[in-house]
Amino acid sequence: MKLRPLVTRIAACTVLIAAAVGAQAAPSISGHDLSVGATDVQQYLDGSFPRTQDALGGLIEMTMSHPKLTLPQGNRLDLGFDVALATAGGAPAPLGKVKLSSGLRYDAQTQGFHLDQPTVDDFTPANNGGKLDSRTRGLLNTFLVDYARREPIYKIDPTVAAVLGALQVQSAQVQNGKLVVTFNQDLGALVPAGLLQK
Repeated sequence: MKLRPLVTRIAACTVLIAAAVGAQAAPSISGHDLSVGATDVQQYLDGSFPRTQDALGGLIEMTMSHPKLTLPQGNRLDLGFDVALATAGGAPAPLGKVKLSSGLRYDAQTQGFHLDQPTVDDFTPANNGGKLDSRTRGLLNTFLVDYARREPIYKIDPTVAAVLGALQVQSAQVQNGKLVVTFNQDLGALVPAGLLQK
């Protein structure tokens, strides 16, 4: 009679674990490479924005929202988002849309892909005649440097990342519409098939 509640609890735990793993799509593995598609990265970004950065001792707040990722041919990704500024605790006022390009790095400590040396490539003002002045560009660059250092644009599921912890990263790049990190060992023998999407 005591076995039945135990089996019920184990079944419930299995469902919860499956739901947690399914909430974030697993990366794909091929040889030494682990890759993540643009759709999965976009979903991760949607869940981690908007982001607000204080500047000038809290006198100004810059808010980034509505991230849009594209992975063009080449070794840099494109990322755009809306920017709004608030001063002295006021409501944020839309400033415009910023587009940047960036290289890619993989950080074993955060278990995620990060921007690497992002640059602002384009700015579309929210109002006619608006522009990205030097002070606002400086604030934006400060935000990008801090964001690239601390926050991943995609974080690998901890269950998969735990298996990769002892491996050395050889490179991280944008390749064929995916974020790809190459490790120093063949991943197929290390990562159980059940952790990866079919």
